[in-house]
Amino acid sequence: MITCNGKSVYGGIAIGKIHVMAKKEQRIVRRSVDDTETEMQRFEAAKAEAQNQLAELYDKAMTEVGEANAAIFEIHQMMLDDDDYLDSINNIITEQSVNAEFAVAITADNFAEMFSSMDDAYMKERAADVKDISERIIRILTGSDSADMSSEEPVIILADDLAPSETVQLNKDLVLSFVTVHGSTNSHTAILARTMNIPALIGTNVELSPDLEGKLAVVDGFNGVIYIEPDSETLAAMEKRRDEELEKQRLLQELKGKENITKDGKSVLVYANIGNVKDLAYVLQNDAGGIGLFRSEFVYLESSTYPTEEEQYRIYKKAAETMAGKRVIIRTLDIGADKQADYFNLDKEENPAMGLRAIRICLTRPEIFKTQLRALYRASKHGKLAIMYPMITSVEEVKRIKAISAEVKAELTAEGIPYNDIEEGIMIETPAAVMMSSELAKEVDFFSIGTNDLSQYTMAIDRQNPKLDEFFDPHHPAVLRMIEMVCKNAHAENTWVGICGELGADLELTEQFLRMGVDELSVSPSCVLPLRDKIRSLDLSK
Repeated sequence: MITCNGKSVYGGIAIGKIHVMAKKEQRIVRRSVDDTETEMQRFEAAKAEAQNQLAELYDKAMTEVGEANAAIFEIHQMMLDDDDYLDSINNIITEQSVNAEFAVAITADNFAEMFSSMDDAYMKERAADVKDISERIIRILTGSDSADMSSEEPVIILADDLAPSETVQLNKDLVLSFVTVHGSTNSHTAILARTMNIPALIGTNVELSPDLEGKLAVVDGFNGVIYIEPDSETLAAMEKRRDEELEKQRLLQELKGKENITKDGKSVLVYANIGNVKDLAYVLQNDAGGIGLFRSEFVYLESSTYPTEEEQYRIYKKAAETMAGKRVIIRTLDIGADKQADYFNLDKEENPAMGLRAIRICLTRPEIFKTQLRALYRASKHGKLAIMYPMITSVEEVKRIKAISAEVKAELTAEGIPYNDIEEGIMIETPAAVMMSSELAKEVDFFSIGTNDLSQYTMAIDRQNPKLDEFFDPHHPAVLRMIEMVCKNAHAENTWVGICGELGADLELTEQFLRMGVDELSVSPSCVLPLRDKIRSLDLSK
């Protein structure tokens, strides 16, 4: 038995034969050409075909994993039209009189190296993207196929890495799991894997060898382990665990329609986090009580220019109508840090996580903020909408928001456009907001604690830096004490408190959160029923 460890991307147990998905070596030979114009025409034709392929992948991803996760293929299409990228290829072909394949390969290496050297986590991810689109063009130019993903039976895929396009093209019915040597837990591929519910490991210390093809393996997505040719004892234990998980999933389905209430009668709201209206199907499928976090920044990230008021209004209206009277909390624009949109023309910052982001952009560019607020207030007539503002640090910021909101409402009233009075809250993501929570609670209807950023800022640890994993403690007493302080201060002012960060789905903390007085937990749609099960098992009177 061979045991290899990796980082889990999505939990679950997979048992089956291995399929080694080795990428075909793209050996690019430099050739001198006399007719550079013809070579440029070859490149342009390959680029056009690549755009067509990416458009098809986008449509496929939209159907299978939703609009937010399909956005990567729009990003790839935009990268194919990037002036700097195209100028580099054109320059190499014309100045060096070389073949298009070679020019694309050199440009890909140069740009990937440039992106990898950047401090910004978002830009680091672009290194893999530029390699992906370049390899696509080279395959078209050379007439070669992509990696072999064919299989006639369900398999565990073993690969060096998987590009988002390769992940989407996998036949889910024939994929039990995938295990890669490289990759990042924050990569687009990892996000897609979680959405597709495929147990997966990345950064696995496994040697890719053709000899592994067809061998039996077990992927333990809970503990980040793959067992190759497991012994009978390990196999039996894993089969039992897999069967238990399947039974647990079956039992969870029976919880649909049940209340989120403890044995001693304490009720808690269980909501879902989403990135776009395409995710609403997952919310309804998993019986969430509402939307606790609608990440409106995806509306901006998926657009090549500022989305109009009308475009935003239609999106928010659809969310309100679909949830049919259930609360839908929409977070205003949270661009910045690791989420960048080129058309915002944000300056490069030494420390973007602490730079111009979220509410700071909205308050310094009020015309963008007002457009979103107008769309939100208009949509409020179609359901139970609520608004929350991210990255708040002071009462002064809340008062500035209120002044802008008042202007927007006055404009709508003057124009005869109806809107509802709705709940407005803030996210508690900074230690400053925690320390000011007594004063802030007097100004708003609710708090939503963003534990991802709160943990990052409290421990001074970049949550996107894998080298700091050993120092990052999501259960750090300082973070938990802050959550307790926020609940106490909020309730003293009759302000309710939710959690919408990753800790909300941490079942080890559910009881502690309820004892603190947390009123609402908002989690990924797939975590709603497990969380309901946990809540219903608790007896806080003991």
